[in-house]
Amino acid sequence: MGIRLGENNYGKEKVRLLRVARQEGRHDIKELTLGIRFEGDFESAHTAGDNRKILPTDTMKNTVYALARKFPIESIETFCLQLTEHFLSNNPQALKVTVEASEKLWTRVPFGGKPHPHTFMSGGSEHRTAMVRAGRKEQFVQAGVRELLVLKTSKSAFNDFLKDSYTTLKEDKNRILSTSIRAEWVYGTGDVDYAATWHAVRQILLESFADHDSQSLQHTLYAMGEAVLTNFEGIREIRLSLPNKHYTLVDLSRLGLDNPGEIFLPTDEPHGLIEATIQKD
Repeated sequence: MGIRLGENNYGKEKVRLLRVARQEGRHDIKELTLGIRFEGDFESAHTAGDNRKILPTDTMKNTVYALARKFPIESIETFCLQLTEHFLSNNPQALKVTVEASEKLWTRVPFGGKPHPHTFMSGGSEHRTAMVRAGRKEQFVQAGVRELLVLKTSKSAFNDFLKDSYTTLKEDKNRILSTSIRAEWVYGTGDVDYAATWHAVRQILLESFADHDSQSLQHTLYAMGEAVLTNFEGIREIRLSLPNKHYTLVDLSRLGLDNPGEIFLPTDEPHGLIEATIQKD
């Protein structure tokens, strides 16, 4: 029986940095966490202990810091592209390089009626994401957002669903709908203003969630994806992952009070999870 090495890769994960762009009277910051993976001609390292084709993962980490110093990080997609280009140019043994990035979002502290030039506060758990997978002849660019928490108190129903002997859920014509948006979209070929497009896609996701007359989270997920693909010619597909954050109406009758849809109990677990990819033909 023969034995051979199957699919393999290696790299560095959780490379973290904060870059401060210092300008006169104003500072801008980017806080990133990156992961790097190489695929290619690395069989001899596995089968013969030959490390001559192995770029140390510590060098990968150092490269992130060096390129962050050499180039302005205008968008995380562009920075990922710069890293993949550098690694492919300097490592002929690597046939494909993948770089993933997550950006923690910071907002400026209000001060004297305007944003403070160098003091920031957390934007919450929301992160901007990007992934670039580049080979010798092709590249794949994906952008996204995760942990974008949204909630609406109207224009949401869940009725006429399948029921069996174990179903206890009641139909609801006006429920609270809440989710934590995770969206990842894939760009086609051509030049893209990644920063402007990311902000515009995020806004479309928020607006379509707010305005949609939802009959289910599946219904709203599709409407959100459809809105993005309709409004952005350069995006060829989008994947959405939406957990259903439940808010249960509290029974106040035992306290001698009514509850006309005003007091709810937030519950995190267990929760439904709705996922789908919407694509252009």
